[in-house]
Amino acid sequence: MKVLVPVKRVIDYNVKVRVRSDGTGVDLANVKMSMNPFDEIAVEEAIRLKEAGLASEVVAVSVGVRQAQETLRTALAMGADRAILVVASEDVHQDIEPLAVAKILAAIAKEEQPGLILCGKQAIDNDMNATGQMLAALLGWGQATFASEIKVEGETATVVREVDGGLQAVSVRLPAVITVDLRLNEPRYASLPNIMKAKKKPLEEKTPADYGVDVAPRLRVIETREPPSRKAGVIAKSVDELVDMLKGAGVV
Repeated sequence: MKVLVPVKRVIDYNVKVRVRSDGTGVDLANVKMSMNPFDEIAVEEAIRLKEAGLASEVVAVSVGVRQAQETLRTALAMGADRAILVVASEDVHQDIEPLAVAKILAAIAKEEQPGLILCGKQAIDNDMNATGQMLAALLGWGQATFASEIKVEGETATVVREVDGGLQAVSVRLPAVITVDLRLNEPRYASLPNIMKAKKKPLEEKTPADYGVDVAPRLRVIETREPPSRKAGVIAKSVDELVDMLKGAGVV
């Protein structure tokens, strides 16, 4: 079984995001970029399936700017076998919308014929949480989202997913799309020998036109602004004073 793993290049989660002074977007100048953490978990799970003998090949895919090669090389260093980069923009500030990404991934899936597609449940930059679901709809495949545990047996995958009320176990027939959550696994660090080997692994470069997909944006960001600063806290001198504060704030 072949496993396809889409990965996205995003601002590193340890970086404090800054908004441009003119409010037109996020400042990316001299900012560290890395693989979306949820996608990293998906790559790790795909590699574990291969190590368990349940997958024959792991293919990492990224749709975005040419600099996403670095992100794909990280996936290759972790253990993916090969990578496909679809250069959809030359502007690092342009975010390719979920529907366009899903259409490209669907076209790649039809070419590659994977038995399973593992996606991060969402990207930490736009928090859309839509690509995996759209991809499953376009392919007509079953889907399981927010996976915290995956067990593959034959033509079926059993997925434990996180819901508001707790955990839910679902069974999905392969091929399928599964989006993964934080508690699924702990991604490995790429060793130096594997980082060197990743430079020699195949990385194919494509464009949206190769798949007949229009990536022109349908949404326009009107304004970007930072959240308001938190107000300083107040120390209550007694329980009665605390209760009066809470009543005044409408909490009780």
